[in-house]
Amino acid sequence: MNRLANNGSSATKTIPSPNNNMRKVILNVAVSLDGFIEGPNGEYDWCFADQDYGMEAFLADTDCIFIGRKSFDLIKADMALFPVEKVYIFSDTLSETELPTNAEIIRSQEFDEKVNSVINSSGKNIWLFGGAQLVTSFIHRNLLGELLLAVHPIILGAGKQLFADLDERVQLQLLDQTVYDTGLLQIRYAVKPRFDADMLEKL
Repeated sequence: MNRLANNGSSATKTIPSPNNNMRKVILNVAVSLDGFIEGPNGEYDWCFADQDYGMEAFLADTDCIFIGRKSFDLIKADMALFPVEKVYIFSDTLSETELPTNAEIIRSQEFDEKVNSVINSSGKNIWLFGGAQLVTSFIHRNLLGELLLAVHPIILGAGKQLFADLDERVQLQLLDQTVYDTGLLQIRYAVKPRFDADMLEKL
């Protein structure tokens, strides 16, 4: 059953999703209408910051962040804005001495072991912050559960694409969408399960 609700600044259409006891990895990111997450010079000045855009509710169900090195460098001075219990930084170059007290580094050679350990532990949802290469790694490994895309009403024309180096289709299911009075469209998708031939070996 669909629901269309108006709350003044936004309108939300919700489609119920099936129950899932797995700890979800959710990509939550701002994106331009033409699919860029950064401008040509790495700028984010086009992202709206005039209201909450659902972040308080999102963070209430989230207790850790997966983030790449470059993205971490951009936000590390403002970590107080991200009130989560744990931050996992994916890097082979970052030093342990450069970390906040609630952060841990995941090196490339331990990616699968550590990520699977976190996903299968108890806890709330996991925010996949980015960047684009990390998003691609999670998609290739079938580890991404949902996408929460804040589509901004702007065409950048150039910059860093959100989805890069993907060589196959990824099927999505619409869960809900919210339209804000600023023109921002927030869309939430579930990633449909993909057939993995390697799973046959476990049967």
